[in-house]
Amino acid sequence: MSDTTSPVPRQTKRFAEKRQAILDAAAKRFNERGIRGTSLADVSGSVGLMTNSITYYYRRKEDLAAACFLAKIAWLDALIAEAEAEPTPEARLRAFLDRYARGLAAMATGEQPALIRFHDVRALPDPQAETVFSAYNAFFRRMRALVLGPEALPDLGRIERNARTHLLVSIVQTLRVWIERYEPDDYARVASRVADILLRGLAGPLSPWPPAAGRVVEVPAAEGGPTDAFLRAATSLINEQGYRGASVEKISAQLRVTKGSFYHHNDNKDDLVANCFARTFDRIRRTQDAAEEAGGTGWERLTALSRALVRHQLSESGPLLRWIAVGALPDSLRGGVTGTMHRLWDRVAFPIVDGVADGSIRACDPSIAAQVVNSMIDAASELDDWAQGIDAEAAERHYVYPLLAGLYARAPA
Repeated sequence: MSDTTSPVPRQTKRFAEKRQAILDAAAKRFNERGIRGTSLADVSGSVGLMTNSITYYYRRKEDLAAACFLAKIAWLDALIAEAEAEPTPEARLRAFLDRYARGLAAMATGEQPALIRFHDVRALPDPQAETVFSAYNAFFRRMRALVLGPEALPDLGRIERNARTHLLVSIVQTLRVWIERYEPDDYARVASRVADILLRGLAGPLSPWPPAAGRVVEVPAAEGGPTDAFLRAATSLINEQGYRGASVEKISAQLRVTKGSFYHHNDNKDDLVANCFARTFDRIRRTQDAAEEAGGTGWERLTALSRALVRHQLSESGPLLRWIAVGALPDSLRGGVTGTMHRLWDRVAFPIVDGVADGSIRACDPSIAAQVVNSMIDAASELDDWAQGIDAEAAERHYVYPLLAGLYARAPA
């Protein structure tokens, strides 16, 4: 009886070097085109191999993608291990962010190959997804223990501790994207300011929580109807599985309609995706406008905006499209979407600048603070995945408040 099991490649130095070259090339391709938009042939051409030769190292594209994600998680684990030597949670947070930023700077200058981004991780199928998510969950627990263990907040419950950990991890992930606006030599300085915001918050010494009831704003209501149902379904699927994972078939199945019904209401998938972004941008823009029109101090306008958008993310009319949705978009969509997203994110700096001027927000770098606040709002769409059972009120106390008042601030009763 013949043995049909594929032989295990011999682990020589040359084998290890070639495998690392494949991982480096694949991470770059996956970052540019997403998992579903990249083939083994794309990767093989980058390292001077025939496609059949790549399968000697990784039999399937999904195996290669999983290996890239596991390499990224291993790198983060190594940063945690280095930061664990620091004596306090605050020092460990600063050390982790400093090492993380220096690693990103080395990738930006080409001193070391870039690692894969997590924006397309949900495009992995099983069993590769199970392996990667198991490793990611372990990383999440290590981050929680590093910075938000019982030593830091002994009275905090599991849901509340997980909410703050999700906040921290999400800010770390989003930093990878917007830090590219700065010179690599300044990455460590940027990370230091992010750490300062996380540890000290943004509130001035006399800024109340919660703010005055009259400063509450709401995200504009949806128009309703079949078109809005398609937009909500597509937004959720794009957030979960990326642009290529959110197929016409899956969108239709989620709504329990036929493909014919899909095309009755939508010309094509790309137009629907463009409308999803337009819907998200419209809601963010109009909520920002409402917060400005409500008036008050910079602190009151910033908190009104943050609370409204986080509540929306957890509501039936949410979520908003996440920044990670941009990663695998075709070029015809990406340019305009990215520009609008950056402009809307930059708008958040206005109430922060005004708050610093009127004393309601402590002195900080308003541009960096705006990016951190946006990261918090953006990641709220997945908050319930990490802090299961959390509702909008609890999210304000254990997710929004810890950013605005400081990661270790005690939420008011």
